[in-house]
Amino acid sequence: MATTVTSKGQVTVPQRFRERFGIVPGSKVEFELADDGRLVLTKVDPEKSVSRFEKWRGSAGPGPTTDELMALLRD
Repeated sequence: MATTVTSKGQVTVPQRFRERFGIVPGSKVEFELADDGRLVLTKVDPEKSVSRFEKWRGSAGPGPTTDELMALLRD
């Protein structure tokens, strides 16, 4: 099925594919280039779409309190 690319680079995913794969407004999709040169569109699983930075959020621990930081700066 062919579709047209708009001047903004947007395309419409046909309704039958949106319904089949559960693509709704706000869904994330990913474009990949296959080894044979095809462009592959894949729906991104929200559980697996954590950025490389997001997965480390909060991993440094609680850190010093404001009073501890102020004491360090004043000494």
